[in-house]
Amino acid sequence: MHSFHVPGMTCGHCASTIGRALRTADPACEVEVALPLREVRVRSTEDRATLAEVLAGAGYPPAPAAAAGQ
Repeated sequence: MHSFHVPGMTCGHCASTIGRALRTADPACEVEVALPLREVRVRSTEDRATLAEVLAGAGYPPAPAAAAGQ
């Protein structure tokens, strides 16, 4: 499972947009959102870099891994 800190995710609409974007890259992925923590966890066959690109393309770039505590 990949975990991303997404500072720009502030509401349910943001979370929904992120989920839709990730499912375009991997329709079978599982997405878990912890909105208060601004964390997105993704179980996917896609690699971390691809998922990060998808998030950024949707307008929600994840924080660098070091800043996310990974």
